[in-house]
Amino acid sequence: MLQALSDEAMDDDPEADISQVSSPASLPAISLLSPKAMETAGLIIKFEEGKREKAKMALKLRQEMQEKLVAEVASSESEQLKRFEEFMELKQRQEYQTMRDMMDRETKESIGRQEKLKEEQRHRMKILNLRLREAEQQRVREAELERQRQAEGRERLRNLNTIQEEILQLNQLLDLSSQTKADLPAASLSSLSTRGNQLCSQVSEVVRKTAEGEFPSMDDMTAAERALHEMRALIRLMQEEVAKTQEKKKKEQEQEEEHRKQVELQAQQEAQKKAAQSAIEKAKRKEICKGDFMSLLWTQIKKLKLELQKAATIPVSQISSNSGSQLREIFDKIDKLLSGKAVVSGGRSVSTSHHPQGLDFVSYKLAEKFVKQGEEEVASHHEAAFPIAVVASGIWELHPRVGEFILAHLHTKCPYAVPHYPPMKEGTTVEDYQRILGYRVHDSGVEGQDSFLKRMSGMIRLYAAIIQLRWPYGSKQGSAPHGLNHGWRWLAQMLNMEPLADITATLLFDFLEVCGHALMRQYQVQFWKLILLLKDEYFQRIEAVTTTGQMGSVIRLKQFLEVTQTTLYILLPYVSKKYLTSLCVSEALH
Repeated sequence: MLQALSDEAMDDDPEADISQVSSPASLPAISLLSPKAMETAGLIIKFEEGKREKAKMALKLRQEMQEKLVAEVASSESEQLKRFEEFMELKQRQEYQTMRDMMDRETKESIGRQEKLKEEQRHRMKILNLRLREAEQQRVREAELERQRQAEGRERLRNLNTIQEEILQLNQLLDLSSQTKADLPAASLSSLSTRGNQLCSQVSEVVRKTAEGEFPSMDDMTAAERALHEMRALIRLMQEEVAKTQEKKKKEQEQEEEHRKQVELQAQQEAQKKAAQSAIEKAKRKEICKGDFMSLLWTQIKKLKLELQKAATIPVSQISSNSGSQLREIFDKIDKLLSGKAVVSGGRSVSTSHHPQGLDFVSYKLAEKFVKQGEEEVASHHEAAFPIAVVASGIWELHPRVGEFILAHLHTKCPYAVPHYPPMKEGTTVEDYQRILGYRVHDSGVEGQDSFLKRMSGMIRLYAAIIQLRWPYGSKQGSAPHGLNHGWRWLAQMLNMEPLADITATLLFDFLEVCGHALMRQYQVQFWKLILLLKDEYFQRIEAVTTTGQMGSVIRLKQFLEVTQTTLYILLPYVSKKYLTSLCVSEALH
């Protein structure tokens, strides 16, 4: 019983049990007991050993439970520490994100303020640029108005000088007539001379104002032109009076001569009446026969001239509307006519050998027709210059006389092809001087400036095409009879002359557009030097003499020079398919 209570106490108090186990009681001294006591003692020992084993097992389980509990507590604390670290990390991230958001907002606000400042700056710059542009445009307008005013003033000054020169020349005619007492009453000559001197004084007074650095006003020009018209009227009046006086004197002389002859005839009439009547009858019969023969001869010559002229000019008229093969036929026909062989024209055979001057007549008319084609056909269709020029060049090479006539007609109709600006000589009327300059003067008046420039342009284009082309099927070797060296000379001489309004810019543009590529290939660097001189120096002189209404030709020349300087190349002249006569013109151009 006691043992059982002890066991229960040990079960209730494991520490006591552990202390008992850990401190076992000292074994009893060996004594000699009875077998039953020994068995009981053995059972007790065995029971104690079992308890100890049980206590050890309980202790081991308790230790395992404690270790497990400690492990669970440690794990729980570790998880709590992780959660705490995660929470702190989350809080740091939130604070960082908040700070970053705040910085982003501040950055955006700063960028917005900068953009706003930039926009305001751009707006201010835009307004400033507009004001500057307006100021620049205003300055350009004022400069242009000033330049225009200066140009108009210079033009009026040039016109005034021209008027003064013409008035002085006309006044010299009056003075010369007064000195020679040319078929006019002294009173009439004196009044004309006095009025002429008065008109010269009026114009000189206007010119004297310009010598002080001022340009003549419109009123001054009106007064000068009125004086010029009055001076011309005085010259016409003088010429009419001179003509009337001369006609009157001539009639008086004729009447005196007629009266004298009548007296002589009456004195001889009585003595030689019969003989005179017989001689008169014989002379009349001879004159009738001679008149019939001369009339017949003149009719034949006139008919031959007409046939030769048709044979020479009709083929030239057909050049601009024929293909290459027909162009060769035309060339052969003209060459055959100039060689003295018979050709068929209008269904009849004609030859230059039918008259001693037949060859010269045909050469003259042929050259005249070539120049006329330049004046009319090339003026209307610029590309027609090349088929006409290649035939003219070939004929020129085989028959130099035709070339001489071409130059003669060309220089007569277009003196700028020399080049030459004819001055007005003393005693030359205005109409005659305009004819010398190349204008067509009719009874109705002088042709318009546009028509004049168009004709001059056509002839210069034809000349520029002739000097660069050769008949590609010719057999002659050597240089062309009138080659590119003449074009180089023409261009150089033009740049050495003072430019004229309208005509100089027109002719330079037409000549360079047609012949510029050939000159570029022939003279290369020297040609570009000439172009640079033209653009940088000579062109400014052209602008200085050009008025507002004459800027068309100047603008065309300026654009041509700018493109040429930019590309450093001049294109081949344009020839349309209508006028590109097969290989004939293309071979000649290349």
